[in-house]
Amino acid sequence: MLQTAEAPAHKTQYGLRPQGSWTYEDWLNFPDDGWTYEIIDGELHMTPPPGTGHQRSSVRLTTKMVNFVIENDLGEILEAPCAVHLPSQPVPLEPDIFFIKKKQLEIIKDKEVAGVPDLIVEILSPSNFQYDRLKKFEVYQTAGVLEYWLVNYWEKTIEIFVLKEAAYILLGKFEVGDTVVSEQMPGFQVEVGTIFDF
Repeated sequence: MLQTAEAPAHKTQYGLRPQGSWTYEDWLNFPDDGWTYEIIDGELHMTPPPGTGHQRSSVRLTTKMVNFVIENDLGEILEAPCAVHLPSQPVPLEPDIFFIKKKQLEIIKDKEVAGVPDLIVEILSPSNFQYDRLKKFEVYQTAGVLEYWLVNYWEKTIEIFVLKEAAYILLGKFEVGDTVVSEQMPGFQVEVGTIFDF
């Protein structure tokens, strides 16, 4: 279940931190215990290790995207855990899957991606879907991520949002039997059911 830390909420080597005061230094010192620790606007968000439905969906979609991007020499697909340092946030986030076009591959550094991916995918889980749908939605929109996918494995749907005039609009909500396409990866398409064939 998504746990949004309340004050006092989580003890670090620096002591207790109230919400709104979590820092990049705190983030660097979180334990490698399988949980995902993300800080947005100084607020700590903790999510447990993903379940098998999340991972199966992620693996299937990542594989299809990676194969397409490599075959067409479009750029790079990366996946969590990988730090993405958006200009609008002092602390990196960890999107599930993201695409960076060939023309801006220089944002990929040794320890993090320092810039804005062209497309981000978050695989929803029953315990944290509001976090991806609301909090990260707002952060990615503000940062200028051009395309945002929300993959829901228990409802077997994919929602695609595209950035138009600094705001996301819903391109569509797609179900099993539908084929989704990407604006940022021209030519990429996938039948929704193939992501959830488990």
